[in-house]
Amino acid sequence: MPNRDSPIGVLDSGVGGLSVLREIRSQLPHEHLLYVADSKHAPWGDKAVEEIRRRARTIADFLLGQDAKAIVIASNTGTAAAAETLRTTLPVPVIAMEPAVKPAAAATKTGVIGVLVTVATSESDRFRSLLERFGSHATVITQAAPGLVERVEAGDLFGARTRELVERYTRPFVEGGADTIVLGSTHYPFLRPLIADVVGDHVTLIDTGAAVARQVQRVLQTSNLRNDSGRPGSFRIWTSGDLATSQPVIQKLWGISVEVSPFSN
Repeated sequence: MPNRDSPIGVLDSGVGGLSVLREIRSQLPHEHLLYVADSKHAPWGDKAVEEIRRRARTIADFLLGQDAKAIVIASNTGTAAAAETLRTTLPVPVIAMEPAVKPAAAATKTGVIGVLVTVATSESDRFRSLLERFGSHATVITQAAPGLVERVEAGDLFGARTRELVERYTRPFVEGGADTIVLGSTHYPFLRPLIADVVGDHVTLIDTGAAVARQVQRVLQTSNLRNDSGRPGSFRIWTSGDLATSQPVIQKLWGISVEVSPFSN
């Protein structure tokens, strides 16, 4: 049975969820962390809902086998497809996420916000519900961004092809007068410097990594599962992708040398 010293399991379609893992590490430095990047099947954003749900469940079961005390779905696409199913079937708390439309609507001064998302997120019932709840407070321009996740998976954060895609997908926001852009995939925060350079520093970029970390903290506290040992937490990372390709990218995004293990489920 999981206890306070048990790890937190974090899953994503690929390396994007490392942006959330970074926030959890920052806010909860004593927690042990497990992370699985499903890079072999990335991006989830162009997969059918049932396939995403199967992948999320397979990874969650693996993390439970590693004694995870909570599961974090560090993916907006994964949340839209699998959060409710995992919450009703797993024996541990499940923390999910959604694009930060609510804080963006509260922050905008022009009354126009842009939401950059994957195709699957843009077409999900969960996202439509989110827009219905909070989109009435601002004009929302939604832009699906196929291809951006793949650029991050390749570690190409500043290249010409990546810049071309960012310019194309953010143009409707700029032309529409948006002063706030929601980074609606956990991959996109790694493109923040490039996006900021393209749209200008007068535009606010919002992602949900820090908010997810705060929710993890609240859930662990409420469930009496927070690690209060005072010792630095450990972390382990797995990938279903090719190790020779994935490890350098993960190390680049994480910022330090880290051992990555193969995930073959």
